[in-house]
Amino acid sequence: MPEPKGRCFVVMPFGIKPAPDGAPVCFDEVYKDLLKPAIEAAGLRPHRADVDLRAGNIQGDMFQDLLLAEFVVADLTIDNPNVWYEIGVRHALRASGAVLAYALRDRLPFDLNNQRMIRYSLKDGAPDPDRLEAERRVLTAAIAATLEAWRGRKASPVYAMLPNLREPDWKSLRVGEVNEFWETLENWQSRIEIARRQQRPGDILTLAEETPNRLLAFEALRTAGDALLKMNRARYAMAVLERARSLNPEDVRARQLEAIALGRVEKHEQAAEALRRLAEEQKEAGQPSGETLGLLARTCKDSWRQLWDAQQSQGSDFLKAAKETQPSLANVASAYVEAFRAAPADFFPGINALTFGRLWEHVTGRRSRLPLNEVAQGLTWAIDCALTAKRDYWALASKAEHALVQGEADAAIEAFEAAAALAVETKDRFGLGSTGQQLRFLSALGFRPDIVPDALAAITAAEKQLDLLLGARPGRPSEPARVVLFSGHMVDRPGRQPARFPDGKADPAGSRIRAELDAIGADAGDLGICQAACGGDLLFARACLGRGMRLWVLLPQEEAAFLRDSVSWAGPRWVADYEAVRANADATFRVLPEELGPAPEGVGKYERCNRWMMHTALSQGLARVSFITLWDGGGGDGPGGTEHMVSLVRDLTGHEPAIIDPRTL
Repeated sequence: MPEPKGRCFVVMPFGIKPAPDGAPVCFDEVYKDLLKPAIEAAGLRPHRADVDLRAGNIQGDMFQDLLLAEFVVADLTIDNPNVWYEIGVRHALRASGAVLAYALRDRLPFDLNNQRMIRYSLKDGAPDPDRLEAERRVLTAAIAATLEAWRGRKASPVYAMLPNLREPDWKSLRVGEVNEFWETLENWQSRIEIARRQQRPGDILTLAEETPNRLLAFEALRTAGDALLKMNRARYAMAVLERARSLNPEDVRARQLEAIALGRVEKHEQAAEALRRLAEEQKEAGQPSGETLGLLARTCKDSWRQLWDAQQSQGSDFLKAAKETQPSLANVASAYVEAFRAAPADFFPGINALTFGRLWEHVTGRRSRLPLNEVAQGLTWAIDCALTAKRDYWALASKAEHALVQGEADAAIEAFEAAAALAVETKDRFGLGSTGQQLRFLSALGFRPDIVPDALAAITAAEKQLDLLLGARPGRPSEPARVVLFSGHMVDRPGRQPARFPDGKADPAGSRIRAELDAIGADAGDLGICQAACGGDLLFARACLGRGMRLWVLLPQEEAAFLRDSVSWAGPRWVADYEAVRANADATFRVLPEELGPAPEGVGKYERCNRWMMHTALSQGLARVSFITLWDGGGGDGPGGTEHMVSLVRDLTGHEPAIIDPRTL
């Protein structure tokens, strides 16, 4: 997709100003003919402060642009105090991301000698037309080169002279009222959270391609990666977090999330090595490392679980397999105790230290040398502090598990029920799944058999309630066994030449679509994904619903506009088909701009909808997904057609879709 354009703040004089020799220079012509085209050619969106005619704190807007704009171009042709002041502010706030342009002078002052500087030519007070095109290209190249290097290269004189200076946290420098930067990011993050609650990873993957501002892209991508992990989509989270790490390789939380994702895809050694390295760096820098050590302990747990599973595969029962691997189990408990010592306010390593320590005692029949009583006392305090600050699912679940491990049946069940209710309220399917998995694990080892069954019943009941809230039908699995993504031509408009898919071929096309679904083995409870245009889409939709499949219809625009542009012009048959699909209880209609907000600048609605459909399908797991197209092999009538979808399938999956060529019908 075209990457959303970043913002370039242009710092320069306005109107006509005298040069040092008194001759007039029209800086508006310089902007219009030189700076603006060069900036746009570099893939940025130019912005000057004089266009901010809205009421409010203009100086505050200027400071926010100097902080948050992806790039700054400053024209220093004349000694304008505002321009010099503003480029000084940029140099103080950002280590790079600026290019200086000037005319008439032989050189800029010595203090700026490490900056990228572009000299341009004037003739009669405007850019010299004989040199304009070449000088545009030079400026564009300088911007592009600076953009590619600015994350690591400290070009600002302030940061070059003070190597230990760090760029400020943009959040802490929020100025005055909400402006478009924060409002855009907050709206984007709200959509990510809504998608997480609704268990729609395809939405998050689409939004992750539409980060609201390239300077804020890191924050946005880290948010998306975290949300995907909470939805148990670790492979997709890894891809998103890799993009985040490319923007800020040293961020602690992004590194931790990436290690979590590595562990989830069973790359335990890589996860452990990444966390060990991070913990060592934090220790050397005098930074708290408790959370990192807790995650490192989790890799020990995952490694032990692998060993335990392997023992079972050799014929050992659950408890016997645990006894045979008890030295590794002891290491798990010890690693969590170390992490809890490093961060005694963090209940996550504390509850795991207590659970796995007591579990080792249960498995071996011996008393652990770890200070488990002290851990239990400290854990009570940590959980109570967390719940005083915030009503949190994981704190409630840890409180419940703490009571379970200590043998306090009534307190445990009460806390498990409270945690389950909160998970349903916040639609935290991942939290419920993790707790249920832990309880099933404890049950398999015969640990606290007087409490675990009732606790598991509370969590299982909540999982069923939440599945119903998220659209699951009684008697059907919450996730489909097969997913079929479709894209195809609309029927031809009257008089179209040459004909592509005439209306008379609709019935044979419907038969071929049904045959392809038969070949895939698509059946009741499986999932179809399509739009709902007259022609291939509605033929596919009717075929899916006819065999009891679920159907997700993703529309690229508001429904009334979609009906006008893609259905009703083709006649009453197609309108009736659309209404029949719309009324079917197994069909879910979603509208792209309502769900994900307006499209980024330069991104067409049909291309965007194709990506949305593709990510929605792939987020169910590539092994489940099949692709059917009704396509004549040619280009479409505009961007975002069937050809674009076929390209997405090939590029993103390496697979070839089943192609129904209307010329052969």
